[in-house]
Amino acid sequence: MTAESKNGESRNGMTYADAGVDIDAGNAMVETIKPLVRSTRRPGADAEIGGFGGLFDLKAAGFSDPILVAANDGVGTKVKIAIETGRHDTIGVDLVAMCVNDIIVQGAEPLFFLDYYATGKLVPGVGTDIVRGIAAGCRIAGCALIGGETAEMPGLYDGSDYDLAGFSVGAAERGKLLPRPGIAPGDVVLGLPSSGVHSNGFSLVRRIVEASGLSYDDPAPFEPSRSLGDALLEPTRIYVKPLLAALKATDGIKALAHITGGGFPDNLPRVLPDGVGISIDLDAIIPPPVFGWISKVGGVAESEMLRTFNCGIGMVAVVSPESVSAVTRALDTAGASPIRLGLITERGPDPVTFQGKLAL
Repeated sequence: MTAESKNGESRNGMTYADAGVDIDAGNAMVETIKPLVRSTRRPGADAEIGGFGGLFDLKAAGFSDPILVAANDGVGTKVKIAIETGRHDTIGVDLVAMCVNDIIVQGAEPLFFLDYYATGKLVPGVGTDIVRGIAAGCRIAGCALIGGETAEMPGLYDGSDYDLAGFSVGAAERGKLLPRPGIAPGDVVLGLPSSGVHSNGFSLVRRIVEASGLSYDDPAPFEPSRSLGDALLEPTRIYVKPLLAALKATDGIKALAHITGGGFPDNLPRVLPDGVGISIDLDAIIPPPVFGWISKVGGVAESEMLRTFNCGIGMVAVVSPESVSAVTRALDTAGASPIRLGLITERGPDPVTFQGKLAL
């Protein structure tokens, strides 16, 4: 028999936990990740969480007349590989990278980051691993993790599924934003190598894995020392610190382009003024072996590879000819290893043209 209160209501009524949301588990996770969050402290932010909003002091960060630049992104269906392999400690690096790389292309320094983690059932160990990756990405980028949200939504996400979104804000002094005026034919195009597939095109990658008959635990055909899952989860490269170093060392960088979804044909025109195009020398690129495997197993044409993946170049810089040596030296010193990728040209029928052939 159900116990009743004096007014006839059940004393054993439904609770939020009965509905699948465990508030205590969420609070426990917050306590667990606090040391990870503190590890991202930087001037302007003490990187403490627990309040209703995150704070950042632009003056303490050294800015006098800043313009704020904001970006948000996710990691696409790459998160599905993390779920299926049970490896969650690097996907957070991808989340940070996809946001801060978009901020640095505008000449801004990423200052702080917030995340959104949504799942059907909160598993504290999984959530902590995700935040561990986010904190690592923030340290690489030099930005503070100042807040976030964990949402437990049973019925919307199945089983162990989850999704991530990231939000970052950066700043640049007024007059220092990119792209700059004056991009003209003869300017040199530099490419910064990627770490692999990064975080776009994974709906196609996952379909190719399925067609190959391999499991994520099998050795990667293109990197047998690692499992296929581990190799595909290689985190997106974060270009922030090398590019900030180059921007401070020389004023020769006129524009930057982050090569993400849409590849070269869709991302490069975003930083070009009317009347100019860009010619890319594909022979200069040494694609990581994963791209050759994707192309071969999936029968993916070169044009589709160039529009879907970074193919080995995750960031492109447009540099004035007289500054190429200084910019290259600054990037080399910071570990970015740029290659000479092409030239700015007069605009033709297509804003981006290709010479040579990818070595896939």
